[in-house]
Amino acid sequence: MFTVAQIKAAHANVKSGADFPNYIQEIKKLGVKAFETWVIDSHTDYVGDSQYQTSSQPMYAQLSIADTVDKETFAHALHIHQQGQTDYFTFCTACAATGIEKWVVDLEAMTCTYFDKAGHPVLVEQIPA
Repeated sequence: MFTVAQIKAAHANVKSGADFPNYIQEIKKLGVKAFETWVIDSHTDYVGDSQYQTSSQPMYAQLSIADTVDKETFAHALHIHQQGQTDYFTFCTACAATGIEKWVVDLEAMTCTYFDKAGHPVLVEQIPA
């Protein structure tokens, strides 16, 4: 099974959101089936075959997640991040400020779903293959 170290090595090639599709392809080859990233500190829970799970450590001090979702502002922050105009921490800060608690990536469906604190999906995107 895959390790967090292998995932980190693949993630080292990600400089912005524009690099995300290539990263997804790399970790998919490692056997990652899905992952859930928590905006509060960016720890991520990874899932593989046969209920295999592993988690990364927090990447930064805890952020406060807004109680109210601002979908329009979030969508703009996501768009500019995907274009490579912001770094990862800036994007996570924008997620927190706009009420995004986590995102879940399903590597079989090739979707990334962003959720609010109540667990409601805010935005679902197809990941380019």
